Amino acid sequence: MTAIGGKTALIIGASRGLGHALAAEYLDRGWQVTATVRGGGRTALHDLADTARGHLVVENVDITVPDQVAALRDRLARSVFDLLFINAGVTNRPEETAADVPTDTFVHLMVTNALSPVRVVERLRDLVAPNGTIAVMSSGQGSIANNDRGGFEIYRASKAALNQMMRSYAARHADDPRTLLLMAPGWVKTDLGGPGARLTIDQSIPGVVDTVEAHATEGGLHYLDYQGQIVRW
Repeated sequence: MTAIGGKTALIIGASRGLGHALAAEYLDRGWQVTATVRGGGRTALHDLADTARGHLVVENVDITVPDQVAALRDRLARSVFDLLFINAGVTNRPEETAADVPTDTFVHLMVTNALSPVRVVERLRDLVAPNGTIAVMSSGQGSIANNDRGGFEIYRASKAALNQMMRSYAARHADDPRTLLLMAPGWVKTDLGGPGARLTIDQSIPGVVDTVEAHATEGGLHYLDYQGQIVRW
């Protein structure tokens, strides 16, 4: 897919919250956007597509189902994107620790927040232009160095696992010129962040996009926040 006079983005996980805001922000900046939802129902992304004058294509994929990711790859086989941005995140009760979290909850967070995003990177990387960017929505809570308060123990572990797996991916693909970004959007008022979060979506997402654009074509792996600051691993 080629945008006339613009750039192209594939945003995974854009039905609501941060992913939906990413799609809207890139549209506002003149990009051609392909964005995904999970499940067959109508979402806010479909409403956005109705007003996007053909600049937003909605696809369907559940990234925790490898066959669906493979099918998406086949449908997009002739496309080339400047940006692949993977937004995936679920959480659990913040007070749950390794001592009491149900095993199925732990597995759900690890599969959704860590394993599946990296599998998507592996499967869709060839759709990204050689000088393009692959970004994954991480979290400041994935920082081991900055964890001096505890809380959200399982969520933190899942995002730390995501960061570690992306470092391993980067090491295995050290000769790949594509830029790799782990983005920390801040604590944002979404269904995941909750109403007590410090930032609104409008305070976070434009900064996330500015940071991604500032590091485009830079190469290597970077762990950054929505203000463009380096996050300690």
